[in-house]
Amino acid sequence: MSNDDQYGGGHGEVGGTGQTRTRLPDSPADPYGPTRRTPRPTRSLVTVVGVVVLLIAAIAFANQTPDTPENKPADNAPAASSTAPTGTGPVTDKNGGVPSGFAQDQQGAQSAAANYAVALGSDGMFNPARRRAIVDAIAEENSRAKLQAGFDADYSPGLLTQIGLTKDGLAPAGSTFVSRTVPAGTKVRNFSGGSASVDVWCIGMFGLTGDKSTRPVTSGWFTISMTLTWNSGWKVVETSQKDGPTPVTGDNPVSGSDEISGAVTEFGGFTYAR
Repeated sequence: MSNDDQYGGGHGEVGGTGQTRTRLPDSPADPYGPTRRTPRPTRSLVTVVGVVVLLIAAIAFANQTPDTPENKPADNAPAASSTAPTGTGPVTDKNGGVPSGFAQDQQGAQSAAANYAVALGSDGMFNPARRRAIVDAIAEENSRAKLQAGFDADYSPGLLTQIGLTKDGLAPAGSTFVSRTVPAGTKVRNFSGGSASVDVWCIGMFGLTGDKSTRPVTSGWFTISMTLTWNSGWKVVETSQKDGPTPVTGDNPVSGSDEISGAVTEFGGFTYAR
């Protein structure tokens, strides 16, 4: 501004200290002021765009194809729902206390193997009479004697003494003997209508409760492999066991002996169906 009046008029000067600076609206580079800011989108426009994006994501998620047993990957790997029941309920018949009456198909073979694994991993196998009844119920006729002899050798009087049981497989007074097998899943390795090879992945509990027990109840993971044949029902031809697969142990606090003893007494087992 000039020193003659407040608005710089009266001299007609162009330039110098008396110039009135005028900024043109479309000037690309104004030497006397900052560059014009790009207008920001309104808040309502941002909200609309966000809603549209969420709707597109929701539609895409709703149209995803579920991973069902009928829609498995091309390599036949187990689907995410491979542990889901296939629809047929558990059987109601029993033979020697062991569930029986499973269908002559892959589902029936898996169900039979799971229930046979429970029986073979039970505390009844430590009692000679009960063990014989279990093997008679599940074994194929031509394999029965071989299986009986093998299990009799496994559950010898020496083993019972080492564990702390009587010759009848009973726990000493004041203690509870725990031997329980819980199937976590089954897998068919081979199937041909009249025969099947099935793996049963299990977690087991084994030991003696009681303050004086030198063999406290522990858990372990293992896989029982069975060869089955059809003879008016699924029968065991041979069986074997190996360790694992074993998950990482959790950080759950260990329960006391009395709580374990009470749980084993109060919680019954299941009849399993694939």
